[in-house]
Amino acid sequence: MSTWTTQAIVDGTPEDVLEVLSDPESCYRWSPIDFDLEDLDSERLETGSIARVAGRVAGLSVSFEIEVLEVGAGRLALTARGPMTLEVEYEAYPAADGGAEVWATVTVRASRSLTGRLAAASTETLLRAGALSMALRRIAAEVQRRVERVPA
Repeated sequence: MSTWTTQAIVDGTPEDVLEVLSDPESCYRWSPIDFDLEDLDSERLETGSIARVAGRVAGLSVSFEIEVLEVGAGRLALTARGPMTLEVEYEAYPAADGGAEVWATVTVRASRSLTGRLAAASTETLLRAGALSMALRRIAAEVQRRVERVPA
């Protein structure tokens, strides 16, 4: 098991951040791993939502069942179960100087299977190389685009 955490200040409110995090169309733009959403039981990610996603990690085709544990009060938490388990949490708070302070945490748990160990090791390599920080920068850019589009 390995855990990565990073944080950033975003030019938007915690609600703006949650809007981006829970929008499946936005997820394609900021996710560090390309994936296809095969099934989602609601229009947006919301507490209790179940989804199925598929993608490639280190050349391996993988799919995950996503269970959204919480969306609200500045927090999105989900678990992705497949060849490995990913526990993902984003928390957004009002920042002291305006905007939102966003914390992102990902925990990777390898399964006993060879595919699970390979997928987990590849994911950990991506995270070690800064994939979570990159995702947070993309989230910040997506929030900024949305905030700029909203008329004052």
